[in-house]
Amino acid sequence: MSFDERGAALVPRPSSEGARGAGASARADEAPQDQRRRPSLFGFASSYGFSAAGGDLPESTPGQRRASTVVLGLVVPLAILALWWGTAELSDIPDFLLPSPTQVVDAGIELGSSGLLATYILISLQRVLIGFAIGASIGLALGALVGLSTLASRMLAPTLGAIRAVPSLAWVPLLTIYLGIYEEPKITLIAIGAAFPVFTTVAGALRHVDPHLVEVGRAYGLGRGRLLTTVQLPAVVPAIVSGLRLALAQAWLFLVAAELIASSMGLGFLLTDSQNNGRMDRIFLAIILLAILGKSTDALVGLGERALLKRWG
Repeated sequence: MSFDERGAALVPRPSSEGARGAGASARADEAPQDQRRRPSLFGFASSYGFSAAGGDLPESTPGQRRASTVVLGLVVPLAILALWWGTAELSDIPDFLLPSPTQVVDAGIELGSSGLLATYILISLQRVLIGFAIGASIGLALGALVGLSTLASRMLAPTLGAIRAVPSLAWVPLLTIYLGIYEEPKITLIAIGAAFPVFTTVAGALRHVDPHLVEVGRAYGLGRGRLLTTVQLPAVVPAIVSGLRLALAQAWLFLVAAELIASSMGLGFLLTDSQNNGRMDRIFLAIILLAILGKSTDALVGLGERALLKRWG
C-alpha cells in the first residue's frame, strides 16, 4: 500500500510480477499522470496569482516611485521635528537655549512682515549662484587641463592641492584688503570654495576615460577640442554632475564665511547678528533656511543631471 500524492487515501501497490507484466504500455500511460502530479514551483506560484518570471507582479509607476521617495524622505525630518517640539515643550530647557518650533515660525513671520527675510534670502541666493557659476567654470577648465595633460598635472596639481587645503576663513582678511568690503570679496570666496570639488572630480574622471573611446575618436579624425567635447566630457558626465553637487554644497558652506566680510544682509549676517543679540530663534530659522535652500538648489542640479544623461548618458 502507498499514499496517493493528491491526498491521504491508501492505494494498492502493484506487485512486482504485475509491474513486469504491464510492460511499456503501462509506463506510457502513467508517464503523463506522473508529470501532471509532480509538484512544480511554477504551478505553486501561479496558484497564488504570481508568475515565476515576475510578469504578473504589480509594477510601480514612476509617479508612485517619486511619491514613495518623497514620503520616505519626510520620515526623518518629521521625527526630528517631533523630538524637537517635545523636548522644547516638555523639558526644563529655557527658551533662550532651545526655542520651540512655534517660536522659530513666529521669528520668521516677524522678519517676513518687515521685508527683511526675503531680502536676506535673495541676496544670499544671488551670491551663492554667481560664485558657484564662476567657481564651477574655473574648476571645469582646470580639471580638463590637468586630467588631459600629464605636463599640466605635474606642474599644477601640487599647487592646487595646497591652495585647496587653505581653510575658508583664512582667505577673509586677504580678500578684504585686496577687494574691499562689498560684493567682490564675498563672491570670490564662494567661487574659491566651489572650484575645487569640480576640479578634483573632473581631473580624476578624465584620467580614467576608456582609451578605446579616445582611439575611436582619433580614428574619425577628431582634433583635441572636438575629442574633448564629443568623446571625453560626455564619458564623464556622471562625475561632472557629482562634482557640481559637491561644489554647490561647498558654496553654501563658504557663504557664511563670505558674509562675515563687513556684511549687513544675507543669511550668514542673520546668523552672526542673532548670535550677538541672543536671538536663538532667529539662529534656528537661519539654519533651517540654509538647509532648505541648499537642498532645493541641489534638486535643480539633479534635474540638470537627468537632462545631461538623456543627451549623453
